[in-house]
Amino acid sequence: MARSSFLFTSESVSEGHPDKVADRISDTVVDAFLAQDPEARVACETLVTTNRIILAGEVRATRPGNSQAENEAFTRSIIDSLEPLVRAAVRDIGYEQEGFHWEKASYECWLHPQSVDIAVGVDATNEKDEGAGDQGIMFGYASNETPELMPATLQYSHNILKRLAEVRHAGGSKLEPDAKSQVTIHYEEGRPVRATSIVLSTQHARGLTQAEVADIVKPHILAVLPEGFTDEATEWHINPTGVFEIGGPDGDAGLTGRKIIVDTYGGAAPHGGGAFSGKDPTKVDRSAAYACRYLAKNVVAAGLADRCTIQISYAIGVARPLSVHVDLHGTGRIDAAVLERELPAMIGGATPRAIRQHLGLNRPIYARTAAYGHFGREPDADGGFSWERTDLVERLKALV
Repeated sequence: MARSSFLFTSESVSEGHPDKVADRISDTVVDAFLAQDPEARVACETLVTTNRIILAGEVRATRPGNSQAENEAFTRSIIDSLEPLVRAAVRDIGYEQEGFHWEKASYECWLHPQSVDIAVGVDATNEKDEGAGDQGIMFGYASNETPELMPATLQYSHNILKRLAEVRHAGGSKLEPDAKSQVTIHYEEGRPVRATSIVLSTQHARGLTQAEVADIVKPHILAVLPEGFTDEATEWHINPTGVFEIGGPDGDAGLTGRKIIVDTYGGAAPHGGGAFSGKDPTKVDRSAAYACRYLAKNVVAAGLADRCTIQISYAIGVARPLSVHVDLHGTGRIDAAVLERELPAMIGGATPRAIRQHLGLNRPIYARTAAYGHFGREPDADGGFSWERTDLVERLKALV
């Protein structure tokens, strides 16, 4: 039986957090390849540390009618074009520090052509549909506790850092790119009622005191929280170590894919374990997780449940999912078994190709996902965050 009163906490990290810098670079690589070949294959890992950027992984780009040698040359030409794009991404985040500078950091790229063994298993042929890029389990989740249909703890943690990034980019705030937030919320009857504690650690210009940083950030934090969500009993921890001048990749190494809970649901729902950034949409770690969120969000938006978790599983090289599981957490107004039967059909059977086509994933739309969560965002006019659409609502209502 679900508890009626409890505390729950989620954290977020800023675009300047070392792991998020790595995610941004890896997704910039994905976008660069998809811009040249919508069917490109990318698995890019990035390491960032003190004035150093290192890329590794496997990629493939093709053109119709090209020979294997010509396609390999095409792939390598894209690899050779990446450095300015990577440096521009770091500049956009705001790194012009002595220990990590977009222009001065050394750059190494060890990307290489994709394994033939993987390509054979995944590519479509006359005999079979395109298979999943790997085995694994993917989850999607939605809750009606916020307008974005996301867990409040995570949504508010994201909102805090997005606001502070806007303030920093506007200039004059003396805030630097690296930051982390954490929000603890008291729930009553499953609904968020108040913040019991707020934690923010943000990198700042040299010479600022802890009190001065608090004076800068606290008004912006209050502005993005619901009115009355904090009170005199709320605990505030702003830069609790006192000083945060050295940060970003100079303060700690960053790697692609190390913030998978920040990227998804803040711990409020299960995670299959696969990261998103640096992967093209044939990788079901990414595309099927997006599809699961899309379906779960539409279930909640249709009023069929207050909360919904969906799990899908795949085998490498096999197109059809092995299983679909729906959990409505005791809040459902429809039999979960009906949804397990009907939801895959709404996205073409939930095969990797059907998911990519339904959500329009073969586009350079991924660098923007690298920070502040892949979910709970507004769909963009050019197809970005298409998995946040609620265009299945009427079909789902008709199932009741």
